[in-house]
Amino acid sequence: MLNFKYYSPTSIIFGKESTAGLGAQLSPEIKTVMFHYGGGSIKQSGLYVQVFSILKEKGVKVIELGGVEPNPKLSLVKEGITLCRENQVDLILAVGGGSVIDSAKAISVGVKYDGEVWDFFMGKAQPQSCVPLGVILTLPATGSETSPNTVVTNEEGLLKRGMKSDLIRPVFAILSPELTLTLPEHQTFAGVMDILSHVFERYFTTTGHVDVTDYMCEGVMKATIENAYKLRQNPDDYDARAEIMLAGTIAHNGILGVGRLEDWASHRIAHEITALYGTTHGVTLAVIFPAWMKYVSEEQPEKFVQFAKRVFDVSEADFRSTAEIANEGIRRFEAFLTEMGLPKSFKEAGLPSDQLDLMTEKASIFGALGGYRKLEVSDIKAIYELAL
Repeated sequence: MLNFKYYSPTSIIFGKESTAGLGAQLSPEIKTVMFHYGGGSIKQSGLYVQVFSILKEKGVKVIELGGVEPNPKLSLVKEGITLCRENQVDLILAVGGGSVIDSAKAISVGVKYDGEVWDFFMGKAQPQSCVPLGVILTLPATGSETSPNTVVTNEEGLLKRGMKSDLIRPVFAILSPELTLTLPEHQTFAGVMDILSHVFERYFTTTGHVDVTDYMCEGVMKATIENAYKLRQNPDDYDARAEIMLAGTIAHNGILGVGRLEDWASHRIAHEITALYGTTHGVTLAVIFPAWMKYVSEEQPEKFVQFAKRVFDVSEADFRSTAEIANEGIRRFEAFLTEMGLPKSFKEAGLPSDQLDLMTEKASIFGALGGYRKLEVSDIKAIYELAL
């Protein structure tokens, strides 16, 4: 196990009718709030009116900025930065899923920075301060409600890039599973894949003596998969929605990665698909992860054997080699994706295959990817080809 420092300051308010607790999270020092959200879903559900009523009751000035799209855009982030500066915003309240939260995080660090906020995403600068951020989560997937991460797309060059800083961990996160009961099926299960992907990026490691976090990762994976099947049978199952929502938070708040080398190659590879074609993040991860698993497990099957046995209950007695056990685990994961209605390839996702060289070039712009196995340019291209 590696040495580590862990920090997670977000106050989590979880459960039925937890949105009503928003007012209690607003200190008297907060005079102006920027209410940041996406499209019309929160207005249709009544959440918009509920939030606005609570803010009005608290006597705070509200600055609105809606219009966040999936895979949030840099142009809207810049608009938010300007609004916050002009109105001396004390708190940004992000109401929505990961895209809204990521957009709000980028705004929060950009307000206090004299240069271009994109500098943070290109590794040219590190944030030193930010506007505090609060969250009401409506879609469990990215884990952005407690994570130190944000991902934004720059329309110029179609570059999807991320940044990481503990400064952008929200001050509070309100998680009400009942808000997810009206989610469309494709968002629910793309979110499930997103959650699993965050565990995968930490679980598949070459670091030894990490039994505690291995079992934690496996527990989150098994619980997510089991409750995804329950939601497939009954989308109105509140308890299953609650389990998925909690899993999404735990998967990406950093606790599962302490003391171990993480990977993150698959996310970088998948980002280039999303940047070019605007595909849902969870969908691109469903396309890339099986290909990544097959590619890297050929040389390093050990962790995949453990994955097969502990997560998908593969019996060692039924197979002759470690490679066969590893492959059976990957096959069962692919079967799960199919049962959740998720694509496992470019073809199933309806994606073109004529931009592999461009995606490979963009994915490798900062050098080799990955921690489980270092992926050079030729490896990245091979994974895209396996995913076709």
